[in-house]
Amino acid sequence: MDEFKERLISLLHYPDISWNTVLQVLKKDPTLRNIYQLQKQPPQQTFLFPPLATKNPSEKPSNIPLHPDIIRDQIRQYKTNEITVITIIDKEYPPLLKEIYQPPWALFTKGDLSLLETVPKLAVVGSRQATQYGKNAIRSIFPGLVDKGVLIVSGLARGIDALAHEYAIKNGGRTIAVIAGGFYHIYPKENMSLALEMMKNQLVLSEYPPDTKPLRWHFPSRNRIISGLSEGTLIIEAKRKSGSLITANFAVNEGREVFSLPGNIFNPYSVGTNELIQQGAKLVTSAEDILEEIR
Repeated sequence: MDEFKERLISLLHYPDISWNTVLQVLKKDPTLRNIYQLQKQPPQQTFLFPPLATKNPSEKPSNIPLHPDIIRDQIRQYKTNEITVITIIDKEYPPLLKEIYQPPWALFTKGDLSLLETVPKLAVVGSRQATQYGKNAIRSIFPGLVDKGVLIVSGLARGIDALAHEYAIKNGGRTIAVIAGGFYHIYPKENMSLALEMMKNQLVLSEYPPDTKPLRWHFPSRNRIISGLSEGTLIIEAKRKSGSLITANFAVNEGREVFSLPGNIFNPYSVGTNELIQQGAKLVTSAEDILEEIR
């Protein structure tokens, strides 16, 4: 690992560091030779999604700097734990992801890195309270997508996200999970076995170092990566106010395709998807509706 890359990765280990703070540091010190001097005074933070007020002490920013030697030791242990870090300056960094607003400075990855090169990719997200209708839709649509080599990207959340990963695998396909927080703090715990399986045979990635505990604002923030990796985004079930709609908005802003599963007008979990269709998202009833746009 060259010195600049190691310094950039080290900077990302600084407690509660934001995307804008990294940018400010790079502007003042393009070679990052003085990054460890940051420990003398914590830099001002500017968050893409500011932390929300919480009564949970574990979610409070620590602002306690790590010693440079501790950070270097952590980075050296990544190879032992089969964790690969891809920075924005590396050739392996996904080109589509560079096009998004505030692309991650680095991706901490575990699994099959060749999946980053697989095209096309489809982001699939939806409600954490998946209904039988949503499950049936995935069972119906996914075989046709997987058969044509479409890779499924989702967020390893409970509900539709987990089902998207599971049915991609069951149909012999490939899938990438973008998680909030780091590898050592998988959330939710109920998806731990799925995460471990994907770390062996698929791919799991995060913009945060492995020992980062997931905070509430990490979840909407990581949605930009889910859509940013993909040529299109499919929303399967979403309430009017839903994190899935954030993902759809990111896709729209980046000029990517947005697909939406129509639903019962009396079902609150279809209100968001039906409104997306009203706003111009493509109505999807089969795999072919998606394939004709992204393959």
